[in-house]
Amino acid sequence: MESCIFCKIVAGDISTQKIFEDENSIAFLDIHPKVPGHTLLIPKTHHQWFQDMPDNISDALFRAAKTVAKKLKKEYSADFIRVGIVGTDIPHVHLHLFPQKMTDKNLIIA
Repeated sequence: MESCIFCKIVAGDISTQKIFEDENSIAFLDIHPKVPGHTLLIPKTHHQWFQDMPDNISDALFRAAKTVAKKLKKEYSADFIRVGIVGTDIPHVHLHLFPQKMTDKNLIIA
C-alpha cells in the first residue's frame, strides 16, 4: 500500500534502526519508545488486521517475535518481553515488544 509508512519501511524508502529481518518480517526500534528497547515487528506484506493475515504469515510473524524477544531479553537484561498486537494507529499489523523487569513500577500493558 503506497501510503502506509510500514510498507515504505519494507520497501526501503524510510530508514529505521532495524534489529531483525527475515524473508517475512522486519523488527525495528520504536521512534517513541515507552521503555528502552521498545521494538515494533511487522510483516513485510500489508495486512491491516491480525485476523486477516494468512496463517503462514501470522505463524512466521510469531516465530520472528520469539527470536526478537530472546534478543531483547538478553540485550536489555529483561525478565520477560511483553508483546501487544496493535493496528489502529497505523493500519498495518504490528507487534510491540517491550523489555520488562519484574521490579518495573509501571509495567507496560499494550
